Amino acid sequence: MPGIDYQRLRATISMRQVLQLLQFEPTSRRGNQLRGRCPLPACQWAARCTFSVDVGRGIFRCFACRADGNQLDLWALFNRLPLHEAAKSLCHKTHTPIPWLASRKG
Repeated sequence: MPGIDYQRLRATISMRQVLQLLQFEPTSRRGNQLRGRCPLPACQWAARCTFSVDVGRGIFRCFACRADGNQLDLWALFNRLPLHEAAKSLCHKTHTPIPWLASRKG
């Protein structure tokens, strides 16, 4: 299975794009900081304002279910996919070419 350049993917697809795909509606905003209901299906406390995301830094945290990470992690958790499959899925959904790693021959 060919590798994916996750760093390049995160630089190409923003946290804001992922939040739009998840239809996240913040209940409060302060600069790049957004707060609202956790969009993750596994979160038991989705009714509360426990989800915090910094769109400038591309990181999120849910203080209820303890999920955190970057936009690719969020997409993987939301869709319950392993990271490799989530990366391919996110690229497909955003019409972004998959940033494959160049194969290295010894």
